[in-house]
Amino acid sequence: MVGEKLYNRVERIGEEWGMKEFTVVIEKDEDNWLVSMVLELPGCHSQGKTMDELLERTREAIGVYLEALDERELEPRIEFVGVQRVKV
Repeated sequence: MVGEKLYNRVERIGEEWGMKEFTVVIEKDEDNWLVSMVLELPGCHSQGKTMDELLERTREAIGVYLEALDERELEPRIEFVGVQRVKV
């Protein structure tokens, strides 16, 4: 299964870098595509028509992103705290 192989590869890379989880923000664009942004990895984005497709593509994007870096470049730049709705 392709999805399982991708997941295993990303998991292996994440473990090598000491990271197993990433914070992903998901939005729906004007054409109804789901779009993801990985907060800890600036510029790491993906898209998909379904949530399953989006998550698989996001895992792949994380793997490619991490493979392109060396250890000095991977420093957590932000820490996700939460989301809050503000009424005005």
